[in-house]
Amino acid sequence: MPEHPALHDLPEPRLAGAHPLERLLAQRRCVRSFANAALSLAELGQLLWAAQGITDPEGLRTAPSAGALYPLELYSVVGAVDGLEAGIYRYRPEGHQLKQTAAGDRRGPLARAALGQSWLGDAAVVIALAAVLERTSRKYGRRAERYVPMEVGHAGQNLFLQAEALDLAAAVVGAFDDGEVATVLGLPAGAQPLSLMPVGKKRQRP
Repeated sequence: MPEHPALHDLPEPRLAGAHPLERLLAQRRCVRSFANAALSLAELGQLLWAAQGITDPEGLRTAPSAGALYPLELYSVVGAVDGLEAGIYRYRPEGHQLKQTAAGDRRGPLARAALGQSWLGDAAVVIALAAVLERTSRKYGRRAERYVPMEVGHAGQNLFLQAEALDLAAAVVGAFDDGEVATVLGLPAGAQPLSLMPVGKKRQRP
C-alpha cells in the first residue's frame, strides 16, 4: 500500500470540559448506529489526543504505559471528517498530527475484515488501535503479552469517555480477522491490530 507523506496538523486539544467525569462514566455506552454526518477535524483530534496524546514535556501520555514505552499506534480509517479526504491516517502524538498512509474510503473493506459487521461502514471514522509488541517485550519479555492489552484498554476507555463528552456515538469491536485488518490498514511488520473503535455523530431520537 503506497504511503502518502502529507502531514495534517490537528487543532490544539481542549484541556477543560463542561461535563463531570462521573456523569460521563454513567452515560458511556456502546452505540452501533450513527447519523449520516461528518465529524469535525477538532473532534477527531480530541479523540486521538484523549487516547494517546502527549501531556508532559518528558513525553508522558494520557494513558499509562509499562515503562513509558508506548507500543500503541492509532490509525484513523476516515470516511467523513471535515477537512480530510477519505483515507487512512496514522496519529503522531509528537506534534499532534495525522500522517496519511492510504487514500480512499476503506471503511467497507474494514467492515468485511471485521467478520462482515457492515455497521462499521456507517461510522464517520473507525479508530484502529494497533500495537508493536516488541517495544515492550524488549524490556519486559513475555510480560508484554499482558501489559500491552492493558494499555489498549486504558486508551480505549479514554476514547470512549472523550466521545461521550463530545456527544458522539462510539463502540468497540474485537471480532475481526487479524491478518485481514492488518492488510486493510497497511500495518508494518511487527504491528498487530488489537481493537477497532467506530465513532460518529449520534442519531437524533424521535
